[in-house]
Amino acid sequence: MKHEIFCDTHYNAGLNFGQKLADQKQSLLQQAPFPLTQERRAFAAACLPIYQQFFPEVLQEIAGLSVGQNCSEADVQTLLFSMYALPPACQCSCLASAPKAGPILLGRNSDFLIELAELNLNVIYHFTDGGFSFQGNTTAFIEMEDGVNQHGLAVGLTSVAPAKIQPGFNAGLLLRWLLEKCRNTSEVLQSLQQLPIASAQTLTVADAQGEIALIECEAGQIAIKRPEQTQPYVFATNSFHLPEMAAKPRPAVDNWQAEERWQTLNRTLQAGPGCPSRQTAEQILAGRQGFLCQYDRQTGHDTVWSTIYDLSQKAIWRAEGNPGRTTWRRDLRFSF
Repeated sequence: MKHEIFCDTHYNAGLNFGQKLADQKQSLLQQAPFPLTQERRAFAAACLPIYQQFFPEVLQEIAGLSVGQNCSEADVQTLLFSMYALPPACQCSCLASAPKAGPILLGRNSDFLIELAELNLNVIYHFTDGGFSFQGNTTAFIEMEDGVNQHGLAVGLTSVAPAKIQPGFNAGLLLRWLLEKCRNTSEVLQSLQQLPIASAQTLTVADAQGEIALIECEAGQIAIKRPEQTQPYVFATNSFHLPEMAAKPRPAVDNWQAEERWQTLNRTLQAGPGCPSRQTAEQILAGRQGFLCQYDRQTGHDTVWSTIYDLSQKAIWRAEGNPGRTTWRRDLRFSF
């Protein structure tokens, strides 16, 4: 996993990162895991006005990165805007727990292709042109897949095969917007009612006050699950389980044993209930309580990092690799 820290404007953050990679003879477009087809280009062009309206700062970062990489800005937009939607990529597991007598935790396993694991990025942003500071992790760049911001708001995503897509935010850029713009879970829930959504995904959210939520959302529809008194937790893999979302027919895709992972989380958290300690969350994510990350690496995929945001202790813990085989280490570089 690579590590970057940016203390600058959005444009300069993109520019500096793009130039750094260019100096290392690395091209982000050449590392793309899918071709930039005409379908993707048309979809990205339809999404562009939405980002211009709701997230112009990220367009500035894309512009800077394109200059640093000496590549087409439209190509970078196509790569980023079409992720998660064309075609879907269905992997990852996430949980949040806030028991009365326990810590407020958000944990996430990122499951992805082994061949691209060295390109995974942990990044800290401190903006000089507006937007909350945050630390996040991504299998790509600019878009984020889990993170925590300066106010102690943590968010993690899992992707789902969409029943339909429409121009709007994809999962990773949606999560990034939430980290930059929202202070707490309540603001996340309010914001999601206003933002056009393109792809299908779950968002697991927790804040420093102990408010947690699971959001299942896709183009045109959002469903929300809050914890119950006897079940102070939420969790997700790569399918929808809330009744209003689960009824829709979806494309048949390889979702990396999503139902088995969901059943592991359901059974383990129910027995808890929730996670009484960070160590318990580590054990769950490491697959000690049932299947969650025990992939056959010969298939080319695995859990490539695991993160726990302990919002009670204001601490970040990360295993940079499969958590069943990798040591957890505390990251002290970001305060919230």
